[in-house]
Amino acid sequence: MVLLVFAAIVLVGGTNFVAVRFSNRELPPFFGAGIRFVAASLLLLVLAGAMRLRLPRGRALVGALAFGVLNFGVTYALAYWALQTAPAALASTLVALTPLLTFLLAVTIRDETFHWRGLAGGLVAIVGVAIIFRDQVRDVSLGPLVALALQPLAFAIGTIWAKRLPQGHPVATNAVAMAPGAALLLALAWVAKEAPSLPSRPETWLALGYLIVATAILFVGIFFVVRRWTASATSYATVMFPVVTLVVGAIIAGEGVTWSFVVGAALVMVGVYIGALAPREARSHARAAA
Repeated sequence: MVLLVFAAIVLVGGTNFVAVRFSNRELPPFFGAGIRFVAASLLLLVLAGAMRLRLPRGRALVGALAFGVLNFGVTYALAYWALQTAPAALASTLVALTPLLTFLLAVTIRDETFHWRGLAGGLVAIVGVAIIFRDQVRDVSLGPLVALALQPLAFAIGTIWAKRLPQGHPVATNAVAMAPGAALLLALAWVAKEAPSLPSRPETWLALGYLIVATAILFVGIFFVVRRWTASATSYATVMFPVVTLVVGAIIAGEGVTWSFVVGAALVMVGVYIGALAPREARSHARAAA
């Protein structure tokens, strides 16, 4: 069951970047992201009510609200704003660095054990990112590049935060957490003086509807897996995002794919694989400690 949920995270997460590109064609970035999470939060609240789940309270509520501001507010503000001009494949490849960053942060706060494979994987991944930048940086301005570079760090912090939250049902936790994230995004839309509007094209409506449902599936799935695996192992799903995004982006969005981009993305995935997966001895030690 955990592996099936993990596979669903990979498929949904990889296609999200392409769907955001379609959403951004008509909807202002912060406004589009805000209504996405408002709708997803309401969807999960209805589901939580139907399942008679208890919503987070006390310390769990505070943790869920803070997680929502970071993971749904800050992270997706960066993504939506950057994806106005940046290719979806570039965004998903940089997000593939999340497991390595998650592992290094988890080691720093002593949630996981350090191993030298992390350093080796980081060096390989950096080479891959450098190749991708050389291939596509000429078409993307500095601002979106910085935003996309910060996104995996925010995802890494959010994954560790989710691991440390008090036990609760993932549907109820995400229903509450998405609300402050949506509020922050809509506040940014107001500050940026975005004009609220509804889509006129059917493909934009389809992309927005997909994003709402996919959001619920993606983060409920992440919470389900992170309760059973380590934070770095859970974030390893992002390593496969570029594969899904490359295929879907080329077929649906018509985004060009060069050989240098394929080589760079492959190196990023190999580097994160090396760095994020603990060796057998470390995993055995972690299980014994648990």
